Amino acid sequence: MKKQIFSALAAATLLSALAVPAAAQNVAIVNGKPVPTTRVDALAQQLARAGRPVSPEMMGQIKDEVIARELFVQEAQKLGLDASEDFKSQMELTRQAILIRELFATFQKNNPVTDAEIKAEYDKFAAANSGKEYRARHILVEKEDQAKAIIASLKKGAKFEDIAKKQSKDPGSGANGGDLDWASAGSYVKEFSDAMVKLAKGKITETPVKSQFGYHVIRLDDVREAQLPKLEDVKPQIAQQLGQQKLMKYQEDLRAKAKIE
Repeated sequence: MKKQIFSALAAATLLSALAVPAAAQNVAIVNGKPVPTTRVDALAQQLARAGRPVSPEMMGQIKDEVIARELFVQEAQKLGLDASEDFKSQMELTRQAILIRELFATFQKNNPVTDAEIKAEYDKFAAANSGKEYRARHILVEKEDQAKAIIASLKKGAKFEDIAKKQSKDPGSGANGGDLDWASAGSYVKEFSDAMVKLAKGKITETPVKSQFGYHVIRLDDVREAQLPKLEDVKPQIAQQLGQQKLMKYQEDLRAKAKIE
């Protein structure tokens, strides 16, 4: 008798142990249909990829959402909505989007941007942007006579910044007293840069400088060697840019090899 009771208890314990993992695989059972916990994990990962970190407190909300989705899907299937052509088309588009996303993610994983590539791109940028930078101000007006009158006023002691704020038709720099901040000579139209680089620090153009924008009165405030960011500071941006370039090249190569009729 004792042996039979012991056997029954052992069997019950075994069944209970087997049932726990099965139950743990499901977040719920909706109308008799199990809802696997993998859906909860997938939705949490989807939110994380979209930039919404999932806190432990949010997991309860995600579980409720997964259960609600199963309930609504069951109702939609009862109505036969999953048999419509529109549904099938939308499903195909979604399937394609997921596969393409995984394809591109796999390519980027297998073709990472190397430190050597980043360094080479930085060196190219540094070579193109090295040299001198100029800190200049200007007053832009429509007519040459206006510019000549401004130069005459400045020679008599008028303040450059005040005239720029009142008369310059360049809204960006005018509000800042004509300040153009630091920039290379190549940042400006040729007429402007040619006149600017000839100036000594603190000097103003003796005659108006004509360009496609009007007439400029220019003052050169300072000159320095170009201040380039350190490689460490721009490394993430360069890596992202090179990664996008690689991905675009991969897409272009696939199109070039494809037989499209």
